[in-house]
Amino acid sequence: MKRIGLPLWIVSSLLYLFLYAPIVVVVVFSFNAARYGGPWIGFTTKYYGVLLDSPEKILAAKNTFILAFASTAIATVLGTLLGYGLSRYGFPGKKVFSFLMYIPVVIPDIVMAVAMLMFYALVRDHLGLFELGMTTMVISHVTFQIPFVAIVVRSRMVGMDPAIEEAAHDLGADSWQTFWHVTFPMILPAVVAGATLAFTLSLDDFVVSFFTTGPGATTLPILIYSSVKRGITPDINALSTVIVLVSVIGTLVATLLQRPRRTQGEP
Repeated sequence: MKRIGLPLWIVSSLLYLFLYAPIVVVVVFSFNAARYGGPWIGFTTKYYGVLLDSPEKILAAKNTFILAFASTAIATVLGTLLGYGLSRYGFPGKKVFSFLMYIPVVIPDIVMAVAMLMFYALVRDHLGLFELGMTTMVISHVTFQIPFVAIVVRSRMVGMDPAIEEAAHDLGADSWQTFWHVTFPMILPAVVAGATLAFTLSLDDFVVSFFTTGPGATTLPILIYSSVKRGITPDINALSTVIVLVSVIGTLVATLLQRPRRTQGEP
């Protein structure tokens, strides 16, 4: 393995500094004793306690996690089925469906948010359904989460030998038994990784949530946005730090679960 040269090491260090310095500043100033932010005047952890004493922030946290868990559960099931179907079955228009799956991944969030808002408005005008609130937010999050789960699961399916499933059929297993007892255990790490990724995306989302939220459905990113307009205070930094911490943990879990497992006897 080649060793990293000094120029590449310097460039890499500057790049990581550019990426993570703002996050480090937020984390550090969440412990600032200054009441309204500004210069560092001392260390304190009291603003993390302030979060627990704020009904508004507790409700926003509750909404955030309800939204993340509900949308992730639905998106994981649908995304797993989509990834499995695109990997194992042939049907007319398969290439078109495979292409369409990537559109929610690549289009800007603002376009997705406006599209969902217009869709809800049309349905509400004609059918009286989809008043903006937690339900519309869950549906919107599921919409952009499904492709991420499907892509992860499909990538795992590509590396699986179809002969394993064929052997299960030869031994008398039907399609459901083969999927549940053979295929699903093999793709489980990818399913969990996709679910973790979807959960992290939902937790961090602001744009889509902002456009599709309703009364009583404020999430933490929306609360932070509205609070920042009045000025950045240490409790906002503390709240941002908590979100960053949860997101980092979720990303690390997803990354670890996607690593290939070593089999016995493999170096």
